[in-house]
Amino acid sequence: MPLNRRKFLEKSAVTGAGVALAGAVSAPGAQAAEAKRGAKRYAFTVLGTTDLHGNVFNWDYFTDKEFDDKDHNDVGLAKVSTLVNRVRAEKGRRNTLLIDAGDTIQGTQLSYYYAKVDPITAVGGPVHPMAQAMNAMGYDAAALGNHEFNYGIPVLRKFEQQCRFPLLGANALDAKTLRPAFAPYSMHRLRTPHGRDVKVAVLGLTNPGIAIWDKANVQGKMTFPGLEEQAAKWVPKLRSMGADVVIVSAHSGSSGTSSYGDQLPYIENAAGLVAEQVPGIDAILVGHAHTEIPEYFVTNKKTGKKVVLSEPLKWGQRLTLFDFELVWEKGCWKVEKVGAKVLNSNTVEEDPKITKLLGDEHEKVVAYVNQVIGTNAAEMTSAEAPYKDVPIIDLINHIQADTVKQALAGTEHAALPVLSQAACFSRSARIPAGQVTIRDVAGLYVFENTLEARLMTGAQMKAYLEYSANYFAQTAPGAAVDPAKLTNANGTPDYNYDVVSGLSYEIDIAKPAGSRVTNVRFEGQPLADDAQFVFAVNNYRANGGGNFPHVAAARLLWSNSDEIRNTMIAWVKAKGSIDPAAFAAVDWKLTREGTPVF
Repeated sequence: MPLNRRKFLEKSAVTGAGVALAGAVSAPGAQAAEAKRGAKRYAFTVLGTTDLHGNVFNWDYFTDKEFDDKDHNDVGLAKVSTLVNRVRAEKGRRNTLLIDAGDTIQGTQLSYYYAKVDPITAVGGPVHPMAQAMNAMGYDAAALGNHEFNYGIPVLRKFEQQCRFPLLGANALDAKTLRPAFAPYSMHRLRTPHGRDVKVAVLGLTNPGIAIWDKANVQGKMTFPGLEEQAAKWVPKLRSMGADVVIVSAHSGSSGTSSYGDQLPYIENAAGLVAEQVPGIDAILVGHAHTEIPEYFVTNKKTGKKVVLSEPLKWGQRLTLFDFELVWEKGCWKVEKVGAKVLNSNTVEEDPKITKLLGDEHEKVVAYVNQVIGTNAAEMTSAEAPYKDVPIIDLINHIQADTVKQALAGTEHAALPVLSQAACFSRSARIPAGQVTIRDVAGLYVFENTLEARLMTGAQMKAYLEYSANYFAQTAPGAAVDPAKLTNANGTPDYNYDVVSGLSYEIDIAKPAGSRVTNVRFEGQPLADDAQFVFAVNNYRANGGGNFPHVAAARLLWSNSDEIRNTMIAWVKAKGSIDPAAFAAVDWKLTREGTPVF
């Protein structure tokens, strides 16, 4: 219940007089008086979001309808805003803080449109929809995510200017000075009915993988050391500055693992390690991993104190609540208790304030993605793409190979055969027969990856395919095959299973990982280890994303700054039509002891 301002002032005046009187008597009397009144306590709540990825509305721009999934989650800041309003009404606006753990400005066609089509960096350009929504909701701070760097530093800096709250990144350093390139922390004062304010510090930490994943945008400009190292540097500083409570907003999962292996000396998913190794932290808002962790405690090794972690899934599907209870002891505020939980955004309606604020932007983007750019001879879908060679993935590889061949025409490598990699980014992608729109093509390639050409050998390609085949669960000959249980072995996401066009091969899922790929052929002949190829590959993979072998160290022959998605849209526009018969082929298949699984 919100505190009545008049009653608060009256109570403060009475409390102030009582303190003055107490100060005039002996110390034991003052202590007795305090004991009689009971310990001073204060409670407040920190609300947290993460991995919003450009979602304002409960809308899927790729399907052109309201968002829905098998769990009936909803998405978007408009839904989150309603939850935030309810919590603030219950707790009192002044007793809450609202923070975010990164990956804000990439992920939907709404965010793409205002980075590339009608860019916020243009002279007199628009205000980013995410900045508008988050400003209207009264965010207090947000950590940087790795996807903040996808559109380049100028777009990020413009977004930062447009936000009425700080973007935090204690481990995003200027490459030359090694000083923070963004604010490392923010300090917030919460007024209590008991005299001294509570000082809450929010320390922002981002992901070291930025150095790999967005190498083209950050190399020589920024460097990203480990989260544990920078937390150990900053948390004591924040405590010495008088912080009563220290919260870390970390764009880093809690698993302690890295998708890039040993290519960096820093852990990708280090939030749990930060809690374990760095004393003085009360709570960590976790991001990056797109998982739901309502409440998770990690014991700090040095102090034995439990640190609470929470991760509110992604896209505005959940809202984390950290509830703090403080007690006044020995002249300062101490955290007596802290717990966490998440609220589900599908339990509420969208906040009309937010939907009205950004209604025009939404309509512009809907019109943009529904532009017809060509025709298609036969429907293609990605529903079976994780375990079958399907035409819709062949389309990506066909366009990538075609683009690289044209780019290398007239160069010393023009005569080399071109191979291409692609992954299933969305199992719901569909390009219908008949008219094809921008959203149909964009829905097939949902990331802002760009295209590169690398020089690879036959032996390296075999190792690449073998690594990719780790995606499948080992399934004995004769055992029933359930497609739902066949893929994503060891937590491997769909986007880290690459298929390669230009070669034919089999993956024997009865064999253990590391010895599955057989019968690899090029133009009908067994693939020679010393054969040379141009490999059309996205920048995420080429820079080490997924930790695939050889490709990151392979010679770069060509690169393009345009997104593959845009390259595909431009290709369809230029051709005017798609005919799967012109490029679709079954080049790979799953087998068991030579017998096809499907």
